[in-house]
Amino acid sequence: MNRTYLDHAASAPMLPQAREAMLAGLALNANPSSPHAGGRAARRALEDAREQVAQALGWQGEVVFTSGASEALAIALGRSHARRRAVSAVEHEAVTRHATGARKLAVGPDGLFDMGALGDVADTLVAVQQVNNETGVMQPLGQLAEVVRAGGGVLLADCAQGAGKIALPDCDMAAVSAHKFGGPPGIGALLLRNFDLIAPTGGQERGYRGGTENVAGAMAMAAALGAGSGWMTEALGLRAMLEDALIDAGGEVIAPASPRIATIGSYRLPGISAAVQLIRLDSAGIAVSAGSACSSGSLKASHVLTAMGMSEKAAGEVIRVSIGRETTENDITRFLDAWTPMARQAAA
Repeated sequence: MNRTYLDHAASAPMLPQAREAMLAGLALNANPSSPHAGGRAARRALEDAREQVAQALGWQGEVVFTSGASEALAIALGRSHARRRAVSAVEHEAVTRHATGARKLAVGPDGLFDMGALGDVADTLVAVQQVNNETGVMQPLGQLAEVVRAGGGVLLADCAQGAGKIALPDCDMAAVSAHKFGGPPGIGALLLRNFDLIAPTGGQERGYRGGTENVAGAMAMAAALGAGSGWMTEALGLRAMLEDALIDAGGEVIAPASPRIATIGSYRLPGISAAVQLIRLDSAGIAVSAGSACSSGSLKASHVLTAMGMSEKAAGEVIRVSIGRETTENDITRFLDAWTPMARQAAA
């Protein structure tokens, strides 16, 4: 079956230039910590990739390569010198699982961070997403960064959904993941304003992340970022096309008035569960998800949607459609052709 892929927020297809870079990196076949010529060549390739990643992201600080955003977040949350933790109520599980006991910061029905809930942030690591992975809502991190720093805190931004698509926010630390923007899985980075923000552990990555570096992955990540984000304007048009038709058919857009990234939309079809929608869409050859990919197999209601004030029943009727570089109008039309009959059934 010819399938339509609309789950790019879970993982984007690997770009050809990333594949080529990865193959070139695999051909180096030497440990970048080795002192011989092969090791030195691998080290040069790794440091070139590090510089290219920083330049492509517009990051002026340090880049520590990791296995992905989840590990980057674990390092930041586990090894920050800040004594306390505070996280927004709509953070990804990669944050909440490492923030036991953290103060939860509320969001409104629009999914936006409530600045009034921030409170005292002295000696606190504050973790807030740049872009929510379920709804696409973009948080006002520029404003938040000023308040957090003025209060003596440190801002950690989960940029997994924004990096490579929109500019990085003002923050002290950021987590990024290559497979979200056309790089390979298994490589990402923790971006640090400076190394003083976290405790070192020894080993590779200048003593901040042990294990032999993934040179090929780093090279592929840099190549994927080099492809640019000019396609985002087209993505915005495709999302508008999708949402106009969804609304006309009786669907609901989650957080329609909030600033949202062009690539992610969250939609409710009252009367039909997300599980039923996913099954029917998958049978029609269309890949979407319900909530984040990490929790889409769970029967629990989305903590993101319930934090925004939705009932568990309503939250259980929401699916996520995410657009990528490869998405076309035909993909959107095909989705609508499969989804609209369900809307008619719900309205009957």
